[in-house]
Amino acid sequence: MALSSISITVNGEAKEVEATTTGVELFADDKDIIAVRLNGELRDLCTPLSDGDAVEPVAIDSEDGLGIMRHSATHVMAQAVQELFPNVKLGVGPIIKDGFYYDFQVDEPFTPDDLKAIEKHMQRIVKSAQSFRRRVVTEEEALKEETDQPFKIELIEDKEAHLDPSTATEVSGKELSFYDNVDRDGNTVWKDLCRGPHLPNTRFIKAFKIERSAAAYWRGSEKNPTMQRIYGTAWATKEDLKAYQTRLEEAAKRDHRKLGAEMDLFSFPEEIGPGLAVFHPKGAAVINAMEDYSREMHRKHHYSFVQTPHITKGGLYETSGHLHWYKDGMYPPMHLDEEYDADGNITKPGADYYLKPMNCPMHNLIFKSRQRSYRELPLRLFEFGTVYRYEKSGEVHGLTRVRGLTQDDSHIYCTREQMKDELTSLLTFVLNLLKDFGLSDFYLELSTKDPDKYVGSDEIWEEATRTLREVAEASHLDLVADPGGAAFYGPKISVQARDAIGRTWQVSTIQLDFNLPERFQLEYIAKDGTHQRPVMIHRALFGSIERFFAVLLEHYAGAFPAWLAPVQVLGVPVADEFAPHLAGFVKSLEDEMVRCEIDYSDDRFGKKIRNASKSKAPFILIVGEEDMNNNAVSFRFRDGSQLNGVPVDEAREKILAVIKKRAQATPRTTSPPHWHKVTHGPLAPVEDPRQQPFRCRRGSFHK
Repeated sequence: MALSSISITVNGEAKEVEATTTGVELFADDKDIIAVRLNGELRDLCTPLSDGDAVEPVAIDSEDGLGIMRHSATHVMAQAVQELFPNVKLGVGPIIKDGFYYDFQVDEPFTPDDLKAIEKHMQRIVKSAQSFRRRVVTEEEALKEETDQPFKIELIEDKEAHLDPSTATEVSGKELSFYDNVDRDGNTVWKDLCRGPHLPNTRFIKAFKIERSAAAYWRGSEKNPTMQRIYGTAWATKEDLKAYQTRLEEAAKRDHRKLGAEMDLFSFPEEIGPGLAVFHPKGAAVINAMEDYSREMHRKHHYSFVQTPHITKGGLYETSGHLHWYKDGMYPPMHLDEEYDADGNITKPGADYYLKPMNCPMHNLIFKSRQRSYRELPLRLFEFGTVYRYEKSGEVHGLTRVRGLTQDDSHIYCTREQMKDELTSLLTFVLNLLKDFGLSDFYLELSTKDPDKYVGSDEIWEEATRTLREVAEASHLDLVADPGGAAFYGPKISVQARDAIGRTWQVSTIQLDFNLPERFQLEYIAKDGTHQRPVMIHRALFGSIERFFAVLLEHYAGAFPAWLAPVQVLGVPVADEFAPHLAGFVKSLEDEMVRCEIDYSDDRFGKKIRNASKSKAPFILIVGEEDMNNNAVSFRFRDGSQLNGVPVDEAREKILAVIKKRAQATPRTTSPPHWHKVTHGPLAPVEDPRQQPFRCRRGSFHK
């Protein structure tokens, strides 16, 4: 006999409801509820409920709600494309940070006019209030329905497809399902293979925009056919969409590639190859300032500096495991050192040499070079080590995804008893140094074991993960889970930093490793005379110099604080006859290691000032007749304010003080003259970036 009522839990509260109840009835009074979390799993609002179910509502403006809306928008986009281009072959349509995309195979690439037509057609579909209705099918039924869609057939037949993040929205490891788009008359007007969930109907897609199209490989492999990928975005309100577009505009202004060219900081010569940057004098000046300060702070915290080569025999990375797990991300080997006799016979076999993708195996050899005592621990080794990773040419991106990168790499060796205190002090050290560079808004991400890619026992992983979690929680920063994101040898904490416009960047990483000491047979003599394995902590503070440089460049929009600025003082004489006075003052600053330039060009003074403003130098010095006669200089600041007739001794003292303090402030004037903070970011974030962190990772390697 069928039940007339069932017992369920709604937001932790027990309720007795009719057996036919769905989320539609439960949350009928709240039009912002578009789906439910049923027993921990996201499901359609109309999903039938069963006795004992735990139900939570999902609002459209929540993280989950936005994801569901964006995926529903991919279906609307795919429907529009297929109705406008009937011969198109459908790929996949996952959600991404702030939006979505769908891959299509078409005869000709989409044009801007095509994208406009697709968006207009999408608007008509949205207004028509088509319902999304799920139905479960067998594999045979699915194959029959997708007979003319080869990419969908591939996903259906690929039993591991649900493990691919890009296809996770299409297929599930449990069952196959389609979503039918049903019009108001009950007719199915379109369908797609999909696991869901979806919005109740298309009118819940409140604000969307087609952004661009690009070429992409099917399932991300260059061995597969080329697709046309259309990107779009969708938001809960038109106001949110507008705010997002404003952030994009601000991000475009801050694009480090654009600023790098405008400010003459770095370039990527074609003659060298993709992802291999050269830093020009002004860019190298910033790099040197970053490294110098980092070295100073590491010396103060008792790190020992080491230096290791850029190339090694492959056996080293066989021992570490990198060659097994990450060979595809390493440059191909060079076979060297073979020796031959007069007849051409090999008398000495050669060896495969690899450009190093990681510094840690070499640091392990330094630890292993002699017997170590517990009295030496913790031993903190530090290196600016340049490593090389064979990123695919289509994946390199400015300085944030490169093939050659320099890590401020540290490996700490300690006892098990020391590791928690060491991790705690290490996290404090990392956060304080990042704050010194002007980043102050953080949260942490805990990356745990990938069940398909790890070494060592489960017990060791559990201990390492538990220890990292305790340290992270003790910091009182928000902690976000990253399941399966760890390296093969141990879990990690990643420091996620928000920049001036609210974007989130992964910067520092701290990894706890019990496995590499075992693989390298590292030992120390304990207090009781026994031989013990040290615990190893991997730490990259900047992540990489190149990437952190890009983060700072975008964070400050090129207007670095005085201590980091590529040109700290820019001199502009009103006329040539005043240049010697200015040059003498600038020489006194250069003697104090201040980075200075003087504009000796033949340009008119007005143009010189305009050029100086574009340079983003924190101090622009102007010298005219009155300044020269009074042995003074005049200041012009980034905000356009001026301070005239400052005696040279006072001016020198002010400049040196601001630089020495490493202030995150740009000096300017008030009345009376005062040197104080000017904000470097005009926009505050309008969303919580923790919900969908913008992870600019450096590829398949961790650290």
